[in-house]
Amino acid sequence: MAWWERNNLRLIQNNLRESDANLDVDLLISELQRLSTNVLMINAGGIVAFYPTQLEYHYRAAGQQKDLLAEAIEKAHKAGMKLIARFDFSKAHESIYARKPEWFYRTRKGEAVNYHGIVHTCINGEYQREYSLKLIDEVISNYDVDGIFFNMFGYQTQDYSGHDYGICCCDSCRTRFRDWSGGLELPETESLLDPTYRSYKQFQQATTREMLDRIHTLVKSRPKDIAISTYNEHKVDIVRKESNTDPIRPHPVWLYSASENIQSLEDSWDDKLVSNCSINAIDLIHRFTGVSSHEVNIRLKQNIASGSGLDFCIIGVFDGYPDRENLPTVAEVFNYHRRNEAYYGRFLSAADIALIKPGGPIASGMKEYSGWYKALKEHHLLFDVLHQNALADQAKRLGNYQAIIVPAIEELTEDQLRALEEAYRQGVRLLATGSALTAEGENRDFLERVFDIRAGSRHTFEREAAYFQTADKTVFRHFPERDWVIVKGTFMEMSIGSNAKAQLPFVEPSTFGPPERAFGHRLSTERFGASICTDGPRASVYVPWSPGELYYRYGYEDHKHIVLDLLEQLMTNGPKAITNAPHNVELFVHRLDERTHIVHLLNLSGFNGITYFEPVPVHGIQITLRGIGEAASLKVLASESSAVIGPPSAHTNTAGQPEAAQTTGDVMITLPELRDFAAFVVQVETPGK
Repeated sequence: MAWWERNNLRLIQNNLRESDANLDVDLLISELQRLSTNVLMINAGGIVAFYPTQLEYHYRAAGQQKDLLAEAIEKAHKAGMKLIARFDFSKAHESIYARKPEWFYRTRKGEAVNYHGIVHTCINGEYQREYSLKLIDEVISNYDVDGIFFNMFGYQTQDYSGHDYGICCCDSCRTRFRDWSGGLELPETESLLDPTYRSYKQFQQATTREMLDRIHTLVKSRPKDIAISTYNEHKVDIVRKESNTDPIRPHPVWLYSASENIQSLEDSWDDKLVSNCSINAIDLIHRFTGVSSHEVNIRLKQNIASGSGLDFCIIGVFDGYPDRENLPTVAEVFNYHRRNEAYYGRFLSAADIALIKPGGPIASGMKEYSGWYKALKEHHLLFDVLHQNALADQAKRLGNYQAIIVPAIEELTEDQLRALEEAYRQGVRLLATGSALTAEGENRDFLERVFDIRAGSRHTFEREAAYFQTADKTVFRHFPERDWVIVKGTFMEMSIGSNAKAQLPFVEPSTFGPPERAFGHRLSTERFGASICTDGPRASVYVPWSPGELYYRYGYEDHKHIVLDLLEQLMTNGPKAITNAPHNVELFVHRLDERTHIVHLLNLSGFNGITYFEPVPVHGIQITLRGIGEAASLKVLASESSAVIGPPSAHTNTAGQPEAAQTTGDVMITLPELRDFAAFVVQVETPGK
């Protein structure tokens, strides 16, 4: 087993500056040990070499008086830590540009981008395609590194101030795209409506993967296990992600950053590890001030509760770092993980719902996906995230779910459609929303076969007074007194077949102002906001608008309740976990083996939509795990109060609705108080089915 496959990383990245080239390694190692670090990531080369490079076109840190990389590796290993060497080939020193200008990125006007003496390179230029391999080879041949990481890998078009210069138009890009596409010139626009730009996006993916193939071949030719890591899942061992902030990023603030980052990799690829880095800095500009300690606490605990290790980054070194406020939080969570490491790194799914994450070169539907993610989390439904790119490879496990959700993904490949249809034939229910599966050809054929609908024309409603009617209260149980729900954005007309039943009649727009003219709405008999198709034991639901995106953007619970009510129609066995915990408590349930479950609760009540405060304690939480087995025992890993375990008693959910009937083998955990975080291991004598 390779060292990283234990999935027990407690990684600290010291993102070194050129001025750190002679840092005190002994002091750094002692500080890392206080944080229970077991993996150190520091800079090796690329923009700046932190070792005595022998390569002509590799700029070494000015004034460096020692081989920092060699010393760091030796002392990290002596302290029981692994060391990952960081590279960044997206840019190079201006002295190299002066000698090899053809290696570098060019704007449409043919200009280079020089940012404070560091010049943007191009993935299709010789520096990245050829010379970067020499840099990697120099390090892995001469230094005992345990892994290599590439920052900003792929196509980069922005500088650090956020200025976007557009696609690279260097001669290498022009030639390679022309050859790859069969004669096309680089696109004039960056619109997905432009077919040339859509081809260019596919070209970007193909050339990025080709470069990763070449790096993989080089690194894996060595006898030692060296982990490859970057922000791409192709041919890497550790997929890096980040939970970070930026004040100019549009709202809503994404509360589930770490959970989603982990799930979308952990649930989809069996042969890859994900390491989600909690970036301490507020943004790229203000690197020396950290985010709230409460936000760091949430990120790190979401990491481990979702099934990964820990990852934290600061600029420079701890000595002299001007914001130490978050370090006690980092130490606390890292130390918790070290003490309980035996229970982490080997989670198995306990979910009965799968949510597909949009992927591929053109990832449509991300806002719809995010809204679904938020809704499922708030409703405490157990779900896996299956990345679209891994869907076909995970075909065999799709039959384990009760329902699979396809959120506004317009086009699936033939293999992906085949995997979904096979699961459907096995009895798995499908729910698709937005413009899902409306691409011409195989996708529309699938839409007709499985959902019994035909896609029609599309309409966009932004300032029109349009609604859907929640007429069938047996389906839309969250709407006993509300009959109309607003619709905005794109709405697709659909022709509904004989096996499908129309739901949510469309309330045609009418005048809304002045108040004296706010009347005249007409209930359509031809347009509907949902259809439920039944075909023997099989069932599917199609929603031709985007309630998930509306919930993500605006937060109106109506849109969440619409899709959850429809999902409930497909969940014939009911949910696997039931809790009375409020929506701002995040629930995680995983299996460790057939007899053992691990349960986490994370109190998110301190988040008010923008700011992170200390969470408000929640009292009297009950969690029922349905059908897991008999004679349970409970081990408490983390809790501020004494949890107890026993047979279930009747309780209702947070909407005040009675829950599904309990079955034999149900187990209830009662937690008197949740202040911040709780973790339990539940073991049974006889596993449930």
